Amino acid sequence: MADLASGRTQWIGGVEPSAEVRAMSMVQIYEQECREQPARLTELLSAYAGNDAIRRELTKLQTIQNATGPILLAGMGASFCSGVTAANLLQSQGRSAFAVDAGEWLHFGLPAWDQVAGLILLTTSGESAELVELCKKSAKRPLTLICNNERSRCWELTDIRLPILAGPEYGNATKTYSNATAAAIVAASEMLERDWRAEARDALDVFGETLERVFALRGKLEEFCRGAANIEVIGRGSGYGAAIMGALCIREMTGVRAAAHTGAGFRHGPLLDVSQTHVAVILAMGRTAELGVRLAKDCNERGGRVILVSAEEHEGSEKLMPVKIDAVAEPWEAITSIPVPQALTLGMAERYGAKLPPRFSYGVMAE
Repeated sequence: MADLASGRTQWIGGVEPSAEVRAMSMVQIYEQECREQPARLTELLSAYAGNDAIRRELTKLQTIQNATGPILLAGMGASFCSGVTAANLLQSQGRSAFAVDAGEWLHFGLPAWDQVAGLILLTTSGESAELVELCKKSAKRPLTLICNNERSRCWELTDIRLPILAGPEYGNATKTYSNATAAAIVAASEMLERDWRAEARDALDVFGETLERVFALRGKLEEFCRGAANIEVIGRGSGYGAAIMGALCIREMTGVRAAAHTGAGFRHGPLLDVSQTHVAVILAMGRTAELGVRLAKDCNERGGRVILVSAEEHEGSEKLMPVKIDAVAEPWEAITSIPVPQALTLGMAERYGAKLPPRFSYGVMAE
């Protein structure tokens, strides 16, 4: 998209990609960006622990924590998923917080602004139409932003600004999701005055090991799902944020109409039509892991296939493909579990081709 004022192309992340990058296929770009995630996450965690400017921004969050009312985290698409995880952490520690769809809050929630403690906006581009409009309509109120584009309109219009530090991203959300989720977890932890550094180091180690191991299984993951009429990704707590992101990843990259559900929501309706044509990717992590294992068993009994992501060992079968991931502290499993749907996506894209073309500049952001 050209900047109407200057006539210049608005490159993703403000950086013009090299000719070498622009010559890459979408499948190559997607795999490369997935594999960049541990390094990018390492950089973000280091900066959030030791960068003076970022530490000052994090300190300002206490004004939201100390205010009356719930904390809202608003985003769209992958950014909404990161908000789900941070809201879950705040709730589990006794602080009222909710993730909201930025478009819904823009059109229906603004009359309730006086009843919330603060709004944390999450956006990779900082140019999403809903987020920009929210910034404009909330000009007299303190706004916090978690964003990957420091040249964006949202960055200019907000008070507390936290960078995602994922670098330019030309495929669907991968490293921006993992980094934005980590930034949101750290922001929530800082508001709670809860030390996050040791948990983050453990999660980073698990994430790097898991990504390499699971990506080596991508062919087997694709083969296991081959012929499925639909794929549904299921999680609870912070795993629900990962489930939404996983379904988005599959759908955007391959065109397969994957959908996300909470574990409880899946039991109230979708479970009824599980059959041999159905694949469930169940993220059975954290305090509700056993509920996910039970759901996997129920899906198998109805003839459905299940990829079961868990910290425990499970015996595989024709209908069950277990993927073991080491346990981490809540809510970091929102990051450590995402390599499984990412690897499945890559396996499908390598076999059938990617449906999403690379994007090197920001397009028109319409509501």
